[in-house]
Amino acid sequence: MTHPMITDSHCHLDFPDFDGELPDVIARAQAAGVHRMVTICTKLRNEPQVRAIAEQHAPVFFAAATHPMSVASEPMATLEQLTTIAAHPKCVGIGETGLDYHYTADTKDVQQESLRIHIEAARQTGLPMIVHARAADDDMARILTEEHRAGPFTCVMHCFSSGPDLACAALDLGFFLSMSGIATFPKSTALREIFATAPLDRILVETDAPYLAPPPHRGRRNEPAYTAHTAQKGAEIFGISYPEFAAASEANFDRLFSKAAKWRRP
Repeated sequence: MTHPMITDSHCHLDFPDFDGELPDVIARAQAAGVHRMVTICTKLRNEPQVRAIAEQHAPVFFAAATHPMSVASEPMATLEQLTTIAAHPKCVGIGETGLDYHYTADTKDVQQESLRIHIEAARQTGLPMIVHARAADDDMARILTEEHRAGPFTCVMHCFSSGPDLACAALDLGFFLSMSGIATFPKSTALREIFATAPLDRILVETDAPYLAPPPHRGRRNEPAYTAHTAQKGAEIFGISYPEFAAASEANFDRLFSKAAKWRRP
């Protein structure tokens, strides 16, 4: 059986959860129709290992940044570092960056400084920014709006699980919302309603693996193959067939992550 092609736009294949298993994990993804994956670097000191995964596996691309929860304990990312990394043929995004006040509200000032550096890197490179937002909706909407006014950039709100106001602010700026396994959880009715009111041409799918496995794998390690479960829920949310939703999310990914769309195996 041939599955419609989809892309896992956000996973963490360098995490120890996948040690020694990457070839099998990638093979299972491809068997499920997940023909591309973007693995995300969350600390710039780990970028060489993340890059190596993308270099060794044709279906895998990567992005790099300092995660907001790590900003206070890691050296501040510089514009030069980010633009240098972005020049790699398989680096397709700047991220994940953002704001997280759930666990690390005490570092919000340095998080905001880091976010603005990453925004400038997205502007200068033309690569999309990959944004993590948790318990920081007001500041996130304000900073994204201010910065976009100062000079345009593209962006995806990764693993979107915030409120309707941040969704509207992001969509008004032309940004994308990415649907993770959270959208499949039984108690996520309000989140599904937010996605249902968004334009279909602004929706991506992801796993955030190894986290947030959708049913029937909830509570276990997530992996890119399970993007298909989230995409099936996406089709239900939009009231269209799975092949139609898969084709839409692929077109959206190609439009936002145009460097990945243009990449050809050397």
